[in-house]
Order: sequence, then structure tokens, then C-alpha cells
Amino acid sequence: MDCLPEMLKALADETRFEIVRLLLTHDYCVGALAKHLGISEAAVSQHLQILRKAGLAKPEKRSYWTHYSIDRDRLGQVADALKAVAAQEITQQHTCPRMSHTKQTGDGRRDSDMCKCKPMPKCAHPERLKGRKPGECSPEQIRECHGDPKEHPCKEKEEE
Repeated sequence: MDCLPEMLKALADETRFEIVRLLLTHDYCVGALAKHLGISEAAVSQHLQILRKAGLAKPEKRSYWTHYSIDRDRLGQVADALKAVAAQEITQQHTCPRMSHTKQTGDGRRDSDMCKCKPMPKCAHPERLKGRKPGECSPEQIRECHGDPKEHPCKEKEEE
């Protein structure tokens, strides 16, 4: 489904998600949605425009008013696409092409150590680093942040 990212972006906003929930129970005009949500009609119109462009909201002219509903088939396609993504299995580990070409660099490191594909370690509390890089933590900072310095998640595991 090529338009899945656009649909997910449309649904990611809290107000738009609430509009979808309301429109799944009843067809509403812009004014009724504005009253339910406690926001202006102009704001509701902008949200509905995004939902329409994503193919999720359908307008229907009734007399002077335009009432909106949700395209349940389209919403079901989004759910199915997400289920398909979640069901994907890992067939092989990602191997960076640079990892197969390991050579010594001038500073004694292997070329593969500088691979940009390698995931960088994440610090659980980056706000506590105070301008330092994760590998530059003092033992006191590591104890304060993570407990046992031997299990420091900011450092990469040494190769065996």
C-alpha cells in the first residue's frame, strides 16, 4: 500500500484520530464536530482536509451541509497493512557491505569500526551527560545513571 505513510500521518494527530473515532459512530457536519471537540470550525475543516487527502474521510452533501463519514474499507486496509508489517519475519541479519572489507587505517583501527551502519549505543539518560559523549562517562556517572559500571549500555560490547 503506497499511501500508508500518508494515512498514518493523518491518523497520528490526536485531534484527527478523535475525529475518526467520532465519525465511526455517526456522520457529522463540520459544526457538530467542532462542538464535540471544542475547537473552531476552521480547525475541524483543516483536519478533515488532511483526512480526505489520505482517503479516510468521505464528504457527502446533504442540503446546505456537508456531512462526513469514514471510509471503513480504507481504514481496514491501513490495519491490514500494519498487521502485514508486524508479521514480517527476519530472514537474514543486515550485513553492511563495508564490514566485508576490513583493513587497517592509519590510526590502527579497522575500517569496519568506522562503519556508519553500525548502531550507536543509546544512553538511557542523555540529559545527564552534560556535554560528554556516552563513552566518556566517569565511573561515578555510570553508577548514578545505570548502576553497575560493568553493564554500562553507553559503551559498545568488546569484541571477543
